Amino acid sequence: MNESKQDALYWVACTSLIGLIVLLILWETVLAPLRPGGSWMVIKVIPLLFPLPGILKRQIYTLQWSSMFILIYFTEGVVRARSDILPLSNMLALIEIFLSVVFFMSSITYLRPHKRAAKARNNETVNKTE
Repeated sequence: MNESKQDALYWVACTSLIGLIVLLILWETVLAPLRPGGSWMVIKVIPLLFPLPGILKRQIYTLQWSSMFILIYFTEGVVRARSDILPLSNMLALIEIFLSVVFFMSSITYLRPHKRAAKARNNETVNKTE
């Protein structure tokens, strides 16, 4: 995979993660909070802040575990899309689903060449020891 495509995938992952953080903050404080004036549900953003510095530094390990971790937000989006009464909340849930899927797909696609290189290095090491 060429370098510009790798860069694009990385920036898509960063943008979708930051977009998800912003969406969740706005959703639970301004747009459609569970309670008027804001909701404590905004704390669900805190776990997304932990991988953010590592992702911004292109740390492979952080991208690996956060690509699995983001599926929690996908699940929450599916549940809220099916259960929330407000149409705005349903739309925000669909956006949450979209952003989490975009992050997941761009992360694993970005990581694919890194995984191949690691596997090749591992195979070389095994062949040298035999």
